[in-house]
Amino acid sequence: MLELRKAAERGVADHGWLQSRHTFSFANYYDPKHVGFSDLLVINDDRVAAGQGFGRHSHRDMEIFSYVLEGALEHKDSLGTGSVIRPGDVQLMSAGTGVSHSEFNASQSEPVHFLQIWIMPAQQGVAPRYQQERFAEADKRGRLRLILSPDGAEDSLQVGQDARVYAGLFDGGEQASLALEGQRHAYVHLARGRLSVNGQRMEAGDGLKVRNAERLELTEGEQAEVLVFDLRPHELPR
Repeated sequence: MLELRKAAERGVADHGWLQSRHTFSFANYYDPKHVGFSDLLVINDDRVAAGQGFGRHSHRDMEIFSYVLEGALEHKDSLGTGSVIRPGDVQLMSAGTGVSHSEFNASQSEPVHFLQIWIMPAQQGVAPRYQQERFAEADKRGRLRLILSPDGAEDSLQVGQDARVYAGLFDGGEQASLALEGQRHAYVHLARGRLSVNGQRMEAGDGLKVRNAERLELTEGEQAEVLVFDLRPHELPR
């Protein structure tokens, strides 16, 4: 079963320096029909003005990763990590017992566009940690590249949950498939472009809940960049 969520139906937050679109309930946006899916709790599509950002704040017991689409995002945290994340980079912060961090646009002249995504962890109270890896465009071109997994397979980042996240770039005749074993759920977020998933046409910002499917088929891409989440078969984060 496929359930499409159009981009325009997402929650909207306009803070001037920050333009955010919330796929799931977040902060002042609440929709009882959209409070996460399986272990996926947050997908925020954020655009931050030049020189602006999120001041130091704290998290605990959450797997948080950032995926930059345009520009550069500067990260600093209480673990002593300092880095700049650019398109192609994936950053994963396992908050565990607690971590404080800040995220700012690294440019004084250009905006930054990125996705911030939260996944519920399988265990609470673990030691916090930070990971970052670069995935080349060639590795995502016309295929689904594993970027997060519970065991760090294929040089992916290791997430503290039974979840796998793939990134792909599709255009023209490029296509890929993904088997969903054991009645797994899947969530597809189209970051940009256009794409068909199991015959369902998607546009930038759209999300697709997938239940009771044995396989995902990604076809008919038009400058598409997509994230695919392979998730445990239950409805809401817990």
